[in-house]
Amino acid sequence: MIPALRAFAARVTGQAISTFARFMTAPRAIWQGIEPVPHQRVYFANHSSNGDFVLLWTALPTPLRRQTRPVAALDYWLTSPLRAFIGREVFNAVLIDRRPEARTQDPVAQMAAALDEGASLILFPEGQRNSSDAPLLPFKSGLYHLAKSRPGVDLVPVWIANLNRVMPKGEIIPVPLICTLTFGAPLHLAEDEPKDAFLARATQALLALKPQALS
Repeated sequence: MIPALRAFAARVTGQAISTFARFMTAPRAIWQGIEPVPHQRVYFANHSSNGDFVLLWTALPTPLRRQTRPVAALDYWLTSPLRAFIGREVFNAVLIDRRPEARTQDPVAQMAAALDEGASLILFPEGQRNSSDAPLLPFKSGLYHLAKSRPGVDLVPVWIANLNRVMPKGEIIPVPLICTLTFGAPLHLAEDEPKDAFLARATQALLALKPQALS
């Protein structure tokens, strides 16, 4: 496929995915601690559904969406030509190999490079989908190392509510339900702040955005 045609197909596919996501979830963005302005950010969110980054990407205003790239699993998105097209061409995802033994690139360096190119990022610090009864899985260290390498970038917590009920694990057909995304105040790594202390603070900032009815 010629580049111009691939780019057109990617735009059309992205619009179709966004329209479908809006139809199924009627997403409501609550900008509780920050304004939706085109400033470079790392949006870090809870991860309970395979549709999380699609919904977060969809909920952003168009100017923000255009500059925002999800961080996604390479070993998932490259398993078929269609997934590869959607991951690479539609979402321009930063594809991270979750298999240390097969990894050829440093994940933090990949994310930092995307930030250096002017992108914002969508990141799930739990590292995998949470199917447990706990509200959050322990955060991986990637968020800390990214904050350390690019301390000037805003780290914005986002709680995604209800999406796991729209697309339960193992289901193919989604159930229409209203979803909310609550955007909190930005965080930055404090000078000499230890990794564990920072990750605990980031975890609490995210949990604080969880609707009380879902506690």
